[in-house]
Amino acid sequence: MSGHEYTAPVPGLEAVEVPEPGAVTIVVPTFNESANIRRLLRQITEAVPARLPCEVVFVDDSTDDTPEVIRDAAQDCPFPVAVLHREEPVGGLGGAVVEGLKAATSEWIVVMDGDCQHPPSLVPELVATGERANAALVVASRYIEGGSRAGLAGSYRVAVSRGATWLTKALFPRRLHGISDPMSGFFAIRRSAVTAEALKPLGYKILLELAVRSRPRQVAEVPFVFQDRFAGESKSSAQEGLRFLRHLAGLRTASPVARMVGFGLIGASGFVPNLAGLWALTALGLHYVPAEILANQFGVAWNFLLIEHLLFRDRRAHRRWWDRLGRFALLANADLVLRIPLIALLVGRFGMGALPATALALVLTFVLRFVGTEALVYLPRRRGNRTTARRAV
Repeated sequence: MSGHEYTAPVPGLEAVEVPEPGAVTIVVPTFNESANIRRLLRQITEAVPARLPCEVVFVDDSTDDTPEVIRDAAQDCPFPVAVLHREEPVGGLGGAVVEGLKAATSEWIVVMDGDCQHPPSLVPELVATGERANAALVVASRYIEGGSRAGLAGSYRVAVSRGATWLTKALFPRRLHGISDPMSGFFAIRRSAVTAEALKPLGYKILLELAVRSRPRQVAEVPFVFQDRFAGESKSSAQEGLRFLRHLAGLRTASPVARMVGFGLIGASGFVPNLAGLWALTALGLHYVPAEILANQFGVAWNFLLIEHLLFRDRRAHRRWWDRLGRFALLANADLVLRIPLIALLVGRFGMGALPATALALVLTFVLRFVGTEALVYLPRRRGNRTTARRAV
């Protein structure tokens, strides 16, 4: 295969095509990795084409000269190289991988980082293992025999990686069955096993997103030694950690039942700011009745913030924030107004005791509030609009 370079126009993604499809497309998301590009392409050249025809797609969110370095370095490559530069890094590095999946033309797609911590020499083995095992996903794991996390700098990053791995496997025991390293950014997946439009990445842990939403039918693993970063700095940060936790919450609450449970837990947590507000207002001398009404608004605001960021992050674009807040507050306060007449009805009309009537009223108004919040505050957008918005980036 001869080396070529195909660069997408900056504003759009639709024009991206990689001719001369190989047996594998290597997708590399990059953010300011210009110092690593030449070394990475040289390693790919030395390890992959002789064993497996390939093409490389860089999806770049850089603010430095990384795209220009890729264009220049591609001239010496014996395989096609594409660079797709995004003006807005929607979804972070995970979003970049999704665009790479859309641009890939091969049946096998290998995702790897651009910092030279993932050895390209393992690419043929990933694909060969997938073929031998008839697997849809093959993960390069640091946590099976023969693997190592040696390239993680410092005990802090090791602890964070271990903790994140434990947390994700605890939250998704069935969907991550057979995956010892769900935090790995190095893996091979069959293009036929991925529906890119169904993915909603947030941050850089795209393997977790793929495993949970795409549910590959068969998974295999190969060990790999995590290398030291060649140049530049790690993109891990406290902000990325928070995005990871939000991503976990979004994945865990994807089903209506899980969202309802999360809705209830968030509602219960709202008692803390509610009671704290009531204590502060009465301590200032306010009568307990208006204090209770005002304190309830503290709980409403607390619940709204958590629900916005943990349960309905993907459904916020169709209404402005003040519209969502107003509707949510109306529903939350209507709950108080509805509950007392409902208790009176259950006691007076149906002869229930006050305690069971109150418990039943709480359950009924909770369900009504959850359904009302989904239907009146966070109506899902139409699929066509979502696709249009993604492509308009």
